[in-house]
Amino acid sequence: MRLVLRIGGSVVASPINTELISKYVALLKTLKRQDHEIVVVVGGGSLARELIEVAQKLELSEKAQDEIAISVSPIFAQLFLKKLGRVSCVGVPLTIEEAANCLDEGKISVMGGLRPGMTTDTVAAIIADRVNADLLLKGTDQNGVYNKDPRKYTGATKLDHISFDDLGGVFSEAKHKAGIHQIIDPEAVKILKRKRIRLIVVNGFVPENILAAIEGENVGTVID
Repeated sequence: MRLVLRIGGSVVASPINTELISKYVALLKTLKRQDHEIVVVVGGGSLARELIEVAQKLELSEKAQDEIAISVSPIFAQLFLKKLGRVSCVGVPLTIEEAANCLDEGKISVMGGLRPGMTTDTVAAIIADRVNADLLLKGTDQNGVYNKDPRKYTGATKLDHISFDDLGGVFSEAKHKAGIHQIIDPEAVKILKRKRIRLIVVNGFVPENILAAIEGENVGTVID
Protein backbone atom coordinates (compact mmCIF):
# COMPACT_ATOMS: atom_id res chain seq x y z
CA MET A 1 0.00 0.00 0.00
CA ARG A 2 1.20 3.51 -0.80
CA LEU A 3 0.80 5.71 2.28
CA VAL A 4 1.28 9.33 3.28
CA LEU A 5 1.74 9.81 7.01
CA ARG A 6 1.27 13.30 8.40
CA ILE A 7 2.73 13.56 11.92
CA GLY A 8 1.57 16.66 13.75
CA GLY A 9 4.17 18.93 15.30
CA SER A 10 1.83 19.12 18.28
CA VAL A 11 2.58 15.42 18.80
CA VAL A 12 6.36 15.05 18.39
CA ALA A 13 7.58 18.65 18.66
CA SER A 14 5.56 20.43 21.36
CA PRO A 15 7.87 19.91 23.24
CA ILE A 16 10.32 17.76 21.29
CA ASN A 17 9.62 14.15 22.24
CA THR A 18 12.64 12.00 21.36
CA GLU A 19 11.06 8.83 22.73
CA LEU A 20 8.01 9.27 20.52
CA ILE A 21 10.14 10.09 17.48
CA SER A 22 12.03 6.82 18.07
CA LYS A 23 8.72 4.92 18.29
CA TYR A 24 7.60 6.43 14.99
CA VAL A 25 10.87 5.48 13.36
CA ALA A 26 10.40 1.88 14.56
CA LEU A 27 6.84 1.96 13.18
CA LEU A 28 8.05 3.25 9.81
CA LYS A 29 10.63 0.47 9.59
CA THR A 30 7.89 -2.07 10.38
CA LEU A 31 5.66 -0.64 7.64
CA LYS A 32 8.61 -0.75 5.23
CA ARG A 33 9.20 -4.44 6.03
CA GLN A 34 5.52 -5.03 5.27
CA ASP A 35 6.19 -3.63 1.77
CA HIS A 36 4.29 -0.39 2.28
CA GLU A 37 5.59 2.67 0.42
CA ILE A 38 5.68 5.71 2.68
CA VAL A 39 5.98 9.47 2.53
CA VAL A 40 6.10 11.24 5.91
CA VAL A 41 5.26 14.92 6.41
CA VAL A 42 6.23 16.38 9.79
CA GLY A 43 4.91 19.63 11.30
CA GLY A 44 6.78 22.32 13.19
CA GLY A 45 4.58 22.39 16.29
CA SER A 46 4.74 25.00 19.01
CA LEU A 47 8.19 26.23 17.99
CA ALA A 48 6.85 27.30 14.61
CA ARG A 49 3.95 29.12 16.26
CA GLU A 50 6.28 30.80 18.76
CA LEU A 51 8.38 32.13 15.91
CA ILE A 52 5.24 33.41 14.18
CA GLU A 53 4.41 35.35 17.35
CA VAL A 54 7.92 36.82 17.34
CA ALA A 55 7.51 37.80 13.69
CA GLN A 56 4.15 39.41 14.48
CA LYS A 57 5.70 41.46 17.28
CA LEU A 58 8.33 42.58 14.77
CA GLU A 59 5.42 43.61 12.53
CA LEU A 60 6.53 41.34 9.70
CA SER A 61 4.13 40.46 6.89
CA GLU A 62 2.08 37.27 6.97
CA LYS A 63 4.23 35.92 4.14
CA ALA A 64 7.34 36.54 6.24
CA GLN A 65 5.67 34.87 9.22
CA ASP A 66 4.94 31.83 7.06
CA GLU A 67 8.50 31.74 5.70
CA ILE A 68 9.89 31.67 9.21
CA ALA A 69 7.42 29.02 10.38
CA ILE A 70 8.12 26.62 7.52
CA SER A 71 11.84 26.70 8.24
CA VAL A 72 11.18 24.72 11.43
CA SER A 73 9.50 21.53 10.17
CA PRO A 74 12.39 20.44 7.88
CA ILE A 75 14.61 20.32 10.98
CA PHE A 76 12.28 17.77 12.58
CA ALA A 77 12.12 15.91 9.26
CA GLN A 78 15.91 15.68 9.30
CA LEU A 79 15.83 14.16 12.78
CA PHE A 80 13.57 11.42 11.41
CA LEU A 81 15.84 10.87 8.41
CA LYS A 82 18.98 10.54 10.49
CA LYS A 83 17.28 8.08 12.82
CA LEU A 84 15.82 6.05 9.92
CA GLY A 85 19.20 5.62 8.29
CA ARG A 86 19.50 3.59 5.08
CA VAL A 87 15.76 3.03 4.56
CA SER A 88 15.24 6.77 4.00
CA CYS A 89 16.52 9.23 1.44
CA VAL A 90 19.70 11.16 2.26
CA GLY A 91 18.17 14.62 2.49
CA VAL A 92 14.88 16.32 3.22
CA PRO A 93 12.95 16.85 -0.05
CA LEU A 94 12.51 20.51 -0.89
CA THR A 95 9.90 19.92 -3.60
CA ILE A 96 7.01 17.55 -4.23
CA GLU A 97 8.94 15.99 -7.12
CA GLU A 98 11.96 15.28 -4.92
CA ALA A 99 9.70 13.49 -2.45
CA ALA A 100 8.06 11.46 -5.25
CA ASN A 101 11.46 10.51 -6.68
CA CYS A 102 12.61 9.36 -3.25
CA LEU A 103 9.56 7.11 -3.01
CA ASP A 104 10.19 5.73 -6.51
CA GLU A 105 13.70 4.81 -5.38
CA GLY A 106 12.18 2.53 -2.77
CA LYS A 107 13.06 4.77 0.16
CA ILE A 108 10.99 6.37 2.92
CA SER A 109 10.63 10.08 2.16
CA VAL A 110 10.41 12.51 5.09
CA MET A 111 9.66 16.17 4.51
CA GLY A 112 8.38 19.32 6.21
CA GLY A 113 6.89 22.56 4.94
CA LEU A 114 7.68 23.88 1.46
CA ARG A 115 6.55 27.45 0.90
CA PRO A 116 4.52 30.30 2.41
CA GLY A 117 0.76 29.88 2.31
CA MET A 118 1.01 26.09 2.38
CA THR A 119 0.69 24.17 5.65
CA THR A 120 2.20 20.74 6.14
CA ASP A 121 -1.37 19.37 5.89
CA THR A 122 -1.55 20.80 2.39
CA VAL A 123 1.90 19.43 1.55
CA ALA A 124 0.67 16.00 2.64
CA ALA A 125 -2.46 16.31 0.49
CA ILE A 126 -0.47 17.39 -2.58
CA ILE A 127 2.10 14.62 -2.26
CA ALA A 128 -0.70 12.09 -1.68
CA ASP A 129 -2.21 13.19 -4.98
CA ARG A 130 1.15 13.22 -6.77
CA VAL A 131 2.10 9.66 -5.79
CA ASN A 132 -1.45 8.26 -6.03
CA ALA A 133 -1.49 7.30 -2.36
CA ASP A 134 -4.01 4.73 -1.22
CA LEU A 135 -4.43 6.45 2.13
CA LEU A 136 -3.44 9.58 4.04
CA LEU A 137 -3.09 9.16 7.80
CA LYS A 138 -2.68 11.99 10.29
CA GLY A 139 -1.47 11.64 13.86
CA THR A 140 -2.77 14.57 15.93
CA ASP A 141 -3.07 15.67 19.56
CA GLN A 142 -6.73 14.59 19.59
CA ASN A 143 -8.44 11.20 19.28
CA GLY A 144 -9.97 12.14 15.93
CA VAL A 145 -12.40 14.72 14.56
CA TYR A 146 -15.08 16.04 16.93
CA ASN A 147 -18.41 17.71 16.23
CA LYS A 148 -16.92 20.81 17.93
CA ASP A 149 -13.55 21.78 19.35
CA PRO A 150 -13.00 19.52 22.41
CA ARG A 151 -10.46 22.01 23.78
CA LYS A 152 -13.28 24.54 24.16
CA TYR A 153 -16.39 22.43 24.67
CA THR A 154 -16.57 19.67 27.29
CA GLY A 155 -19.55 18.09 25.56
CA ALA A 156 -17.78 17.57 22.23
CA THR A 157 -18.35 14.15 20.64
CA LYS A 158 -15.79 12.26 18.58
CA LEU A 159 -16.97 11.23 15.14
CA ASP A 160 -16.08 7.75 13.83
CA HIS A 161 -16.81 8.81 10.27
CA ILE A 162 -17.50 12.07 8.46
CA SER A 163 -17.63 13.14 4.83
CA PHE A 164 -15.47 15.91 3.38
CA ASP A 165 -18.69 17.78 2.62
CA ASP A 166 -19.59 17.88 6.31
CA LEU A 167 -16.17 18.90 7.63
CA GLY A 168 -16.86 22.61 7.18
CA GLY A 169 -19.46 22.46 9.91
CA VAL A 170 -16.91 21.46 12.56
CA PHE A 171 -14.06 23.82 11.66
CA SER A 172 -13.47 27.31 13.03
CA GLU A 173 -11.23 28.38 10.14
CA ALA A 174 -12.32 28.17 6.51
CA LYS A 175 -9.06 29.37 4.91
CA HIS A 176 -5.33 29.34 5.54
CA LYS A 177 -3.57 31.83 7.77
CA ALA A 178 -0.11 31.82 9.31
CA GLY A 179 0.04 29.60 12.40
CA ILE A 180 -3.35 27.99 11.85
CA HIS A 181 -3.86 25.30 14.49
CA GLN A 182 -6.78 23.17 13.39
CA ILE A 183 -7.04 19.41 13.22
CA ILE A 184 -7.05 19.57 9.39
CA ASP A 185 -6.11 22.55 7.26
CA PRO A 186 -9.07 23.69 5.08
CA GLU A 187 -6.90 23.97 1.96
CA ALA A 188 -5.80 20.35 2.40
CA VAL A 189 -9.43 19.29 2.71
CA LYS A 190 -10.23 20.87 -0.66
CA ILE A 191 -7.49 18.85 -2.35
CA LEU A 192 -8.41 15.57 -0.67
CA LYS A 193 -12.08 16.02 -1.51
CA ARG A 194 -11.36 16.90 -5.14
CA LYS A 195 -8.94 13.98 -5.59
CA ARG A 196 -11.06 11.55 -3.54
CA ILE A 197 -8.20 10.60 -1.22
CA ARG A 198 -9.27 8.84 1.97
CA LEU A 199 -8.04 10.35 5.24
CA ILE A 200 -7.90 8.81 8.72
CA VAL A 201 -7.19 11.03 11.73
CA VAL A 202 -5.92 9.30 14.88
CA ASN A 203 -4.33 10.11 18.22
CA GLY A 204 -0.69 10.51 17.24
CA PHE A 205 0.64 10.05 20.76
CA VAL A 206 0.01 6.32 20.23
CA PRO A 207 1.92 5.36 17.04
CA GLU A 208 0.27 1.93 17.12
CA ASN A 209 -2.93 3.71 16.07
CA ILE A 210 -1.39 4.25 12.64
CA LEU A 211 -0.83 0.54 12.14
CA ALA A 212 -4.31 -0.24 13.48
CA ALA A 213 -5.90 2.20 11.03
CA ILE A 214 -3.99 0.70 8.11
CA GLU A 215 -5.19 -2.75 9.11
CA GLY A 216 -8.79 -1.54 9.08
CA GLU A 217 -9.47 -1.33 12.80
CA ASN A 218 -12.02 1.19 14.08
CA VAL A 219 -9.69 3.86 15.39
CA GLY A 220 -9.82 7.64 15.07
CA THR A 221 -12.02 9.26 12.43
CA VAL A 222 -12.38 8.17 8.80
CA ILE A 223 -12.97 11.01 6.33
CA ASP A 224 -13.97 10.35 2.72
